[in-house]
Amino acid sequence: MQAIVRVRAPLVEDRYKNKKRDWDNAERTAVDGVNVQPAAVPVRSQEDTQDRQITVTAWNLQTPEGVVLDLLETDRIEFDGMTLEVDGKVGRWPDPFTGGVHHIEARLKEVD
Repeated sequence: MQAIVRVRAPLVEDRYKNKKRDWDNAERTAVDGVNVQPAAVPVRSQEDTQDRQITVTAWNLQTPEGVVLDLLETDRIEFDGMTLEVDGKVGRWPDPFTGGVHHIEARLKEVD
């Protein structure tokens, strides 16, 4: 099991009334006991955007049974010296016996 930091930025308005995340004032919460692994099959590997090579690496985050992680699709994860973005919706797998959450899964991405 590994430790991560969940990074959650408040939504603020700029001077033009556009809403954006304020990553400079984000709240950081340490979380222990999760599993973060490289994705077995990359969703995206490389793109060539205006003569700039971009590498996108996918990761999977999973909590153990019974651990309900407060994680939103707008959060970021700090792990092993990387800042990863949550890529899509966070999966909350139901427990068939209790009706609660069995575990959480999320796809993460690192963009270089």
